[in-house]
Amino acid sequence: MTTFQMYLQLGIEHIIDLKGYDHLLFLITLMAVYQIRQWKKILILVTAFTLGHTTSLIIASFNLISISSRWVEFLIPVTICLTALVNIFQMKADSSKGHHLYKYIMSLGFGLIHGLGFSNYLRSLFLKEDSIAGPLFSFNLGIEAGQLMIVASFLILGIITLELFKVKLREWNLVFSGAGLGISIILMLERFPI
Repeated sequence: MTTFQMYLQLGIEHIIDLKGYDHLLFLITLMAVYQIRQWKKILILVTAFTLGHTTSLIIASFNLISISSRWVEFLIPVTICLTALVNIFQMKADSSKGHHLYKYIMSLGFGLIHGLGFSNYLRSLFLKEDSIAGPLFSFNLGIEAGQLMIVASFLILGIITLELFKVKLREWNLVFSGAGLGISIILMLERFPI
């Protein structure tokens, strides 16, 4: 296995790993208010998250920032909680451009926090490498591929549920956003850094 393949696989596994389900929970909560016909908005949101994730990994890899891992692990469920609350109080799926711009910025910012959650482990792997540019690129490509697998699976489930079984989007949103809210509150209580 080449270095590129190893880090690509590591990026995919990082996102789809059920043991580190907080990234998965964030993505599902983020997508809960959207339907298949809004795939472009979802793609932009997920890509904004990846850009934030990548940025924090780059910054952390070069030791330009150091934040307590206890605080980062606490802030990750905070991002899920805030995303769930925005979804729950969003009245309809097709809201203003300003609202979507806010969600893109939010997704980018939350990607920064989630990236910091993995940066210490990734930094230790990079110590073995002559250059981190290639491994960092392939790792982030893996993250995006893993996220797109999750998005595709969630959209297929949404098509079946919303189109075939005629479940209302508001109910779909409340189930997934409510689950994200509940789980994130538990995680925040468990991870509170004091």
